[in-house]
Amino acid sequence: MKENNTYQQAFNLLHRACSKDGFLAAANEEDNYNRVWTRDAVICGLAGLISDSEILIETFKKSLESIWSHQHPVGYLPSNVDTKNNQTSYGGAVGRADTASWAIIGLVMYTIHSGNGEWANKYLEKIKKAFRLMDAWEFNGRELIYVPQGGDWADEFLQHGYILYDQLLRIWALELAGKLFSQDDFLIKAGKIKKIIQHNFFYRDDFDNWYNKNMMHQKERAPKDFWWMGFNPAQIYPQFDLQANALVLLLKIGNASQNDLLLNHTKDLIAGKNRMLESFSPAITDSEWQMNELKDNFSFRFRNNPNEFHNGGLWPVWNGWMITALKMSGMNNLANELTTSMHTTVSRDNFEMNECYHGISNIACGVKECAWSAAGVIFAEKGTQLFYPPYTTN
Repeated sequence: MKENNTYQQAFNLLHRACSKDGFLAAANEEDNYNRVWTRDAVICGLAGLISDSEILIETFKKSLESIWSHQHPVGYLPSNVDTKNNQTSYGGAVGRADTASWAIIGLVMYTIHSGNGEWANKYLEKIKKAFRLMDAWEFNGRELIYVPQGGDWADEFLQHGYILYDQLLRIWALELAGKLFSQDDFLIKAGKIKKIIQHNFFYRDDFDNWYNKNMMHQKERAPKDFWWMGFNPAQIYPQFDLQANALVLLLKIGNASQNDLLLNHTKDLIAGKNRMLESFSPAITDSEWQMNELKDNFSFRFRNNPNEFHNGGLWPVWNGWMITALKMSGMNNLANELTTSMHTTVSRDNFEMNECYHGISNIACGVKECAWSAAGVIFAEKGTQLFYPPYTTN
């Protein structure tokens, strides 16, 4: 079957991305992808856990050891580690607000799978240091970290401020670590952040006691049927953030009414298009003022033309997370439709499994043989296993 072949090709690609120091971001040398990237390696490692491959699981452990051995003295976790040249990057123009959470999530998930609590215990003080750093990133002591532009996975996009994706990862990390290490203060903090998110990232008619009352005039422009990408003092972002909304479902953040609105919106996004979902939609067009900002924000070359890369591009990794979320929500037909679109796209060009694809044409527009794209295929098949015992935090 085509689906089985696609899974096998993804499985094989992950093996080709293995190195003695952990998962490389791609199985070919391009730009700086031939390094151990924290979020990429953890996501590949989670796929390895549910694939039951001893090689992938061992490479996950090596990734975690490489990442945690390069923690900055104040608590930062690397954006990436170049083990060949002994170089560590904590970010580009700004640091990364999501790497610490991914590193903690990965360490705990690996420990649950392996049962090696003694190995994990030696990292507890490092984990506490990372959480203290995230506390400082709140700046105002009110539970939400403030993410700089370029401060997470979408480092060439335009979002900054209280970005939902980063808050959700912090909750997940706190809950996992709190249960594994019996740290009640982690669990209490996770509960406080969750309440703030529930009250401030989904439209309500009653906006009393909002996070910042000075921003209440923005609510008329706020989306009403999905969780917001985020907000800052100047705006509520109108784009649909695929990865954040998938995590909301997986971490059980919303109530039944909010879930229904989100799932119906997702159904409308998928209906009849025969392609994956954009990571951020709608795309910013050339006529919009934000495009000028996008054009100046890149590392090697400009990639955020409309419907490309972060700007409306299709990323298999995040579609894998949403497929998992749809299955967990009982939307199996919708999940299957999205999975079929994923398999059709990533199998092009002899299973190139590109980093991302054009949001309308499905043409590849990123780095080929991307490891976390392969992980997305594995999540589409088996991702629900990460959110049932023993891995679940709920």
